[in-house]
Amino acid sequence: MIAQRPGFTSPTLLARQLAVVDQLSKGRVSLHVITGGNATELRQDGNTLDDKDERYARTDEWLDVIKQEWASEKPFTYKGKYYQVENGFAQVKPHSPIRIFVGGASDAAIEVAGKHADTFALWGESYVQVRDVTSRVRAAAARHGRPAPRFSLSVRPIIADTEEKAWAKADDILARATALQDKTGYRKPADGHATAGAKRLLALAEQGTRIDKRLWTEMAALTGANSNTTALVGTPEQVAEVFGDYYDLGVSHFLIRGFDPLIDAIDYGRDLIPRTRELIAGRGAPKEVAA
Repeated sequence: MIAQRPGFTSPTLLARQLAVVDQLSKGRVSLHVITGGNATELRQDGNTLDDKDERYARTDEWLDVIKQEWASEKPFTYKGKYYQVENGFAQVKPHSPIRIFVGGASDAAIEVAGKHADTFALWGESYVQVRDVTSRVRAAAARHGRPAPRFSLSVRPIIADTEEKAWAKADDILARATALQDKTGYRKPADGHATAGAKRLLALAEQGTRIDKRLWTEMAALTGANSNTTALVGTPEQVAEVFGDYYDLGVSHFLIRGFDPLIDAIDYGRDLIPRTRELIAGRGAPKEVAA
């Protein structure tokens, strides 16, 4: 999965680059589109579109051009507000269709996802929030005459051989993160430009530190929730059970990372992933859950 922000790389150039990498990797490339919701942060990289809806309008055109560059068998012309292409053409096509991941919780993000996404990316939210967003995305896809995309969920599991030890690990992670903030004096600025997704996570954190069965929100509250900072805390069996719950809500992909990249990866591969696969194996295809 290669993440890209529209507005920094020409869509025709990026399409050709991804097609070459996809050929070299024999079809392993996917594109994760990060439009960006924090205008202050985007300005640090030279972005001049402060209006979020306008940024998503640019993303829409950007993806239009990328998809034409991949698919067109002859030179094409594209004339939009943000991109104009004359005789665009890629001699190298992808090895296989490159899946497009889109995330976001604003209405503009949902509409772009409905038009373009093969997979819609969620953060680790509550069951109610996941049901709400997936329903909105399905409705947007239907408006564009497309099948509903798949859904992925990003979360940071904290696991141990007992629930008590897992929560002790979570408490230690929070303490170390708080100490680091105190040492550096850094606090994520609350500048009014937080993404819609971050605002949803912060609102969730206000409801409590532990949501549903074992969704932990304190790291999201501490850091401003500008990334996938919620966690599932418990034994491998307990966390796998929650993955099963999300699967029943229509989520078919889980993007997991830990707070200790090496040790957590070992624990996930040895304990969590096998149990999750075993639990889900007998459930059939993920369900389409109505609002």
